[in-house]
Amino acid sequence: MSDTDALVLLIEDDVHTRRFLKASLGHRGWRTLEADCGKTGLSMLNSEQPDLVILDLGLPDMDGITVTRRLRQLSDLPILVLSARSQEQNKIMALDAGADDYLTKPFGSGELHARLQALMRRIVRSRSQQAFFETGELRVDLTSRKVYVAGHEVHITPIEYRLLSILIRHAGVVVTHRQLLQEVWGAEHIHDQHYLRIYMGQLRHKLETNPARPRYLLTEVGVGYRLACEDASADAHKEGR
Repeated sequence: MSDTDALVLLIEDDVHTRRFLKASLGHRGWRTLEADCGKTGLSMLNSEQPDLVILDLGLPDMDGITVTRRLRQLSDLPILVLSARSQEQNKIMALDAGADDYLTKPFGSGELHARLQALMRRIVRSRSQQAFFETGELRVDLTSRKVYVAGHEVHITPIEYRLLSILIRHAGVVVTHRQLLQEVWGAEHIHDQHYLRIYMGQLRHKLETNPARPRYLLTEVGVGYRLACEDASADAHKEGR
């Protein structure tokens, strides 16, 4: 599926934001549907069958986290949440409830497009079940579990590979601290963020040319980590942590 074939459902109550989203997406070739509240958006999910959802967390009729959970119960389609800068905890809760990525207001049309492209690539990757992942000089053989940087094999530990494989599965979008901790170490360790800092630091030293300014393994401050894709690394300027 190409971008121009994709139908995006906008669940946003602010008319000015909806106009901006519709114009920005239309300019890039995306088709759009609009809903001004959670209830309407949920009903349109069944009637219109969109390919992606853009969901504002600050809806008038329903809590954005509740809408996220209901959307996820109904479908596995990608969900991009919009949040105000003061809603960081809600943003994390939405990601843990099943949203795939987020944008903090205000944001530009270029960043919006890049995030949606990353979500579409995830759909294509999951359908193709590819044996390799590549971005820049990083190449991972998902069958043999071997990792290469600039053609040279890099030896990483089983835990480091587990972390990297989860980020590859969600390449281009954010993965929360909680999700990484739960998948790698188990539910009893969801608050042990120092585990992540240690192992992500080790991975960066093995995979990045400059670990202090990572190209691939990006920090989403207070939220989690993102594996940047070569052609959609809108946040590549962010420093590691």
